[in-house]
Amino acid sequence: MFVPPKFRRIMLKLSGEILAGGNRFGIDAATISKLVEDIGEVHELGVQIGVVIGGGNIFRGVQAGAQGLDRASADYMGMLGTVINALALQDVLEQRGIDTRVMSAIEMREIAEPYIRRRATRHLDKGRVVVFAAGTGNPYFSTDTAASLRAMEIGAEVLLKGTKVDGIYDKDPKLNTDAKQHFNLSFMEVLQRELKVMDAAAISLCMDNNLPIVVFNIGVHGNLKRVVIGEKLGTLVTAANGGPGLCQVNSSS
Repeated sequence: MFVPPKFRRIMLKLSGEILAGGNRFGIDAATISKLVEDIGEVHELGVQIGVVIGGGNIFRGVQAGAQGLDRASADYMGMLGTVINALALQDVLEQRGIDTRVMSAIEMREIAEPYIRRRATRHLDKGRVVVFAAGTGNPYFSTDTAASLRAMEIGAEVLLKGTKVDGIYDKDPKLNTDAKQHFNLSFMEVLQRELKVMDAAAISLCMDNNLPIVVFNIGVHGNLKRVVIGEKLGTLVTAANGGPGLCQVNSSS
């Protein structure tokens, strides 16, 4: 039975590490194929999809900066890593028959379009998946912040953060067996508790513009579609728990 999507336009935020699969570096072909299959299912529902992807599977500017490399230079190197990932995602999406555009915040016309907001929304209106590369184009800003910013600019109705865990926990579930998942949080709770799901700038931007965030496990096939059609999944972050027009997630789900 066809279930209509809850959102017309979404922003999907992916970490670069997700593309590495079980490896510590690079792009795993099987992983990116499964990811594209999930994106394709949502695209078939008629949902307009923007994607921001990190570059941590190739280069992490923050870590390199901490090790002595100039922070601004390191961040620019990380931005180039996001472009590599964006091009890989575009290629696999188009192999599946999904028209895709890569738009880069750093101009490199031979391989990607320069980011222009009106052109991006035009692509989305035509049913193309738009992958936003190179972060905001500025050092010292994460791809989480870029995802929040681009989501506002394109008029996305929700920011979906695909992770390797089921949602937001009170502590790292990979290191703590007693970690407890939060199912509903406010933006202020995320900031006050310093929950490390997104950086403070990204959370504050979403809070200021009342853009809901859903954090969920993108590694489980079908989860992206489940979130888009409104199933209770992951952790919902809103101005107040269970904001208008969204499913409220609870511990019984």
